[in-house]
Amino acid sequence: MKRKAVPGAGPLPDAHVARIYDALAAVIEPKSDLAYASHFELLVAVVLSAQATDKSVNAATAKLFPVANTPAALVALGEAGLAPYIRTIGLWRAKAANVVKLSRLLIERHGGAVPATRAELEALPGVGRKTASVVLNIAFGQPTIAVDTHVQRVANRLGIAATATPEATEQVLVARTPARHLLHAHHYLILHGRYTCTARAPRCPACPVARWCPARAEA
Repeated sequence: MKRKAVPGAGPLPDAHVARIYDALAAVIEPKSDLAYASHFELLVAVVLSAQATDKSVNAATAKLFPVANTPAALVALGEAGLAPYIRTIGLWRAKAANVVKLSRLLIERHGGAVPATRAELEALPGVGRKTASVVLNIAFGQPTIAVDTHVQRVANRLGIAATATPEATEQVLVARTPARHLLHAHHYLILHGRYTCTARAPRCPACPVARWCPARAEA
């Protein structure tokens, strides 16, 4: 029985999509590059990482978290107190406001705990769909796929998707990713895009999935 076509799917056959995930799983440890030691630290780090590098966020939180790593502590610190720790991160003013506000709401609505549902997470300041997906995946083991610039690029370059927006790419990836790889698909694609399938000068000779990549044939 022929599988129903997925809107926005790329030209790569399903069998090759599965082989790509198998190959990535064999060489990539599926974990975040962000440093964190609790669900709350993870949430804050992911909020701070929007339009910023994980390296810059880790440098900031290495100083921040020993001082304030709970909702109550960050509320007490306030925006003015938080600012010096995150000035090196892009959009730090807006992020300072959001982190303090979300900390307050966690206390008021969730007893200081990070909620495990998308609706509750996305109701927090500074938490969009991508941030919620990352937290749900890493903290709570839910098979979500967060689409950032790396995932968007890799999915289209490999021919898994042929999409122009993160939302469309997410739908294609959820539909085309084998069930056995759904939990870690986000990490396989983002880490592959960050270290091998880079935007400029991709490392094709070192790529474990080059044999199936339509873009490789064009290089």
